[in-house]
Amino acid sequence: MAAAATVLALGGGLLLAAWRWLRGAARAAAGAGASMRGKTVIITGANSGLGRAAAAELLRMRARVIMGCRDRARAERAAREIRAELGERAEAEGGGELVVRELDLASLRSVRAFCHRVLQEEPRLDVLINNAGIFQCPYMKTEDGFEMQFGVNHLGHFLLTNLLLGLLKNSAPSRIVVVSSKLYKYGEINFEDLNSEISYNKSFCYSRSKLANILFARELARRLEGTGVTVNSLHPGIVRTNLGRYVNIPLLAKPLFNLVSWAFFKTPLEGAQTSIYLASSPDVEGVSGKYFGDCKEEELLPKAMDDLVARKLWDISEVMVGLLK
Repeated sequence: MAAAATVLALGGGLLLAAWRWLRGAARAAAGAGASMRGKTVIITGANSGLGRAAAAELLRMRARVIMGCRDRARAERAAREIRAELGERAEAEGGGELVVRELDLASLRSVRAFCHRVLQEEPRLDVLINNAGIFQCPYMKTEDGFEMQFGVNHLGHFLLTNLLLGLLKNSAPSRIVVVSSKLYKYGEINFEDLNSEISYNKSFCYSRSKLANILFARELARRLEGTGVTVNSLHPGIVRTNLGRYVNIPLLAKPLFNLVSWAFFKTPLEGAQTSIYLASSPDVEGVSGKYFGDCKEEELLPKAMDDLVARKLWDISEVMVGLLK
């Protein structure tokens, strides 16, 4: 029995390894040959997870990548690691560049300071990837008093994008990529309690913020028709990142969870493929207002295509972040 179990375990392990190798090969083929030489890309939350993976790949494609990160020390460390992985020649010879800038999406003051510097220093902006996020945290508020998940995942990016729109328009054709989640399906936009002061459920509030991302992307795409700036949203799938740092897994269940996540969850680089695709692929040139997964367009639930809700959310968000008094 023990021998049979060992054989089954080894066989299962080999099958899982082969499956993961095939996924990696498909990823490599999808990104082969692309070039972002001469293009400037901003990625929020680029020091870890999906953002770090996207930054490394776009640098490999010779882009100038601006890493917008809350923790400057961690971002500088990630940048050094990326350079070491790719070799210094990725910057010195190929035209790509990695730049670290401080950006705390939980602070509208920080967002404004970041954008002010970008507008002063950058002659163009070809791609904005709204990637940073916080996942199912305990109830807390941003510097400006917003519920943290709604404040960071939606409002911070809403202000960031609006302040950079002029530069994106002047650099057209340009692209905005909004990282959402399949969990948007479980969210609802409750205009009576956007700040979760009446009730708070961390799972619901995360889903609501991801639904807000999609509604924002669709409304922004509508407003930008004819400007040469495209906007698309995406879900990355289930990815092994530190996004779930607030999720408690029982100690005895951790070994099984780690095995399952290794076998079935995407790596950050695999999860970042749709972001990279939407940022760089000629296949989506001129495509706007769509929702993607695994580098393919996907259908949305009706609540994510409600134009009236999207416009109302936009109007309220403008007031919340101070774009309108």
